[in-house]
Amino acid sequence: MQGKERSREVFAEPPGQEYWSRKAKDGWRLVAAEWEREAAPTGADVTWIEELPFGMKVGDDTLHLVENSKEKEALILMLEMIVADKPLSEVAESVNNRGFRTRSGAKWTQLAIFNMLPRLVEVASRVYPTQDWSERREKLIRLVR
Repeated sequence: MQGKERSREVFAEPPGQEYWSRKAKDGWRLVAAEWEREAAPTGADVTWIEELPFGMKVGDDTLHLVENSKEKEALILMLEMIVADKPLSEVAESVNNRGFRTRSGAKWTQLAIFNMLPRLVEVASRVYPTQDWSERREKLIRLVR
């Protein structure tokens, strides 16, 4: 039984017609083609970047997150107004009037406040422990009535 001979060649540029004619004359038959190009980075090549939670900043030790007091103040204002059942447009207006801005330096909008809701839910229990929150809620309810 006769075996098959295989050959693999690497090219810096595509070969011309003369190359193909010579290979065919020597008895070679094209059985495969291998293509190569530059690829977009894969997941392993991509740097993992995650935004710091609003109200936090990188600590001096660069290992821990610590409270950002200015952002926490904005969070508390947002929380209080939302608990008082104020519309998000009013929350945004009030936050802007007190001089708070988003991290990009823009004014707060209804949408920006809406997008902050998951963060507000996340921090509410830390901002106001259970006893503090119930007392504060009672005060807010009295103000609304």
